[in-house]
Amino acid sequence: MHGAALYLAQTFALIRKEMLSLLKDPSSRALLVAPALMQALLFGYGATYELTHAPYAVLDQSNSAASRDILARVESTGVFRQIAALGNSTQIAGSIDSGDALLVLVFPPDFASRLAAGEDAPMQVILDGRNSATAGAAAAQVGSIVGAYNQSLGASSPVRIVRRAWFNPNYESRWNLMPAMIASLSMLQTLMLAALSVAREREQGTFDQLLVTPLTPSQILIGKALPSILVGLLQSTIIFLVILYWFRIPMAGSVWLLYFGLLVFTTASVGIGLSISAVSLSMQQAMLYTFMLVMPLMLLSGLLTPVRNMPDVLEAATWANPLRFGIDIVRRVYLEGASFADVAPNFIPLVVVTAVTLPLAAWLFRNRLS
Repeated sequence: MHGAALYLAQTFALIRKEMLSLLKDPSSRALLVAPALMQALLFGYGATYELTHAPYAVLDQSNSAASRDILARVESTGVFRQIAALGNSTQIAGSIDSGDALLVLVFPPDFASRLAAGEDAPMQVILDGRNSATAGAAAAQVGSIVGAYNQSLGASSPVRIVRRAWFNPNYESRWNLMPAMIASLSMLQTLMLAALSVAREREQGTFDQLLVTPLTPSQILIGKALPSILVGLLQSTIIFLVILYWFRIPMAGSVWLLYFGLLVFTTASVGIGLSISAVSLSMQQAMLYTFMLVMPLMLLSGLLTPVRNMPDVLEAATWANPLRFGIDIVRRVYLEGASFADVAPNFIPLVVVTAVTLPLAAWLFRNRLS
C-alpha cells in the first residue's frame, strides 16, 4: 500500500473508532441529541420578542361609545387581555407596580365631548417600563389600533395618545437589562464554582482524603457552599457598582433588601451547583452538566423576554428556575423601590429550591463518603 493510501486508511480507521466510541456509549448518544433538541425548542418558544400576551387595565372616566369602541378594537386583537376596570387614578399604581398589568389605558372625562367638537382627544397609555422591549411593542400596537380608529372617523388625528413609561421614562433597554445582570452574571460563575468544587477534588485524588477526616457531610456541605456564596455576592457587588456609578442607572430601593434577595438566590444557585458536583465524576463532566443547565435557566428566566409570553408548559417550568425569581427581586427593588412585602412571594420558590438541592447534595456526599 502506498504511503498516501496508508495515511488515509489509518486516518479513516481512527475516525471510525472515535465515531463508534461516541455512538456506542448511551450517555454520549444522549448528549449528541438532547441538548440540541432542548435548546432549539426553548429558543423557538421561550426566546421570542413577539407580543402574544399583554394584560392591561382600563380607567374609563368617559364611559362613552368612542372609548368602548377603542377598547373593543384593542380586545379583538387577541393579544391584549383586560384584567381590571379601575375606578379612579389612585388604583393605577397598584396595577403597574404588582406587574399584573403591562399597561393602563386612561380615557379622561371630556374624551367624548372633545371628539364631538372636532378637537384632539388625549388618551393616556401608561406602560410598565421595566421591560422596555415589551412595553414598546405594546405601545406600538395600541398606536396602530388608534390610528385605524382615526381613519375610520375620517379625521386627521382626533384621538391623540399620550404615553408615559413608569420606572424607565426613556424606554432605555439598558435600564431593563443591566439590573438583571446583577443576578444572572453572578449566577454563571457561582454555579460553575460550586459544580467544580467536589469534582475537582475527585479528579485530583484529594477527595479520598475526606474519607479519613472526622468531617460530617453537613460540614463538607457548608465548607463547599459558603465560599461559592461569598464569591457570588462579591461578583454581584462589582456588577452593582458598575451599573450604579458607571452607567448611572439610579437605584430606587433598599440596598439591604437587594442583598438579602441576592443571598437567598445565590444560596439556591449554589445548591444546584453542589448537586451537580456530587454526581459528576470529573471536572469535564461537571462543566458539561453546568453548560447544559445554564442555557435553559437563562432562556426561562425572563431576562430578555417576559415569562408571561411563554407557552403554559414553559411558564410552569420557570417555577423551578431560581434565576427567574432572582431577576424579579433585583429589578423590582432596584427600579421600582419595592418593599419586602412586594417581593416576598419570590422568596418562596427560592427557599424551596434551596431546601431540595442542599439536602440532596448532602445525601449525595454521604453516599460518596460511605
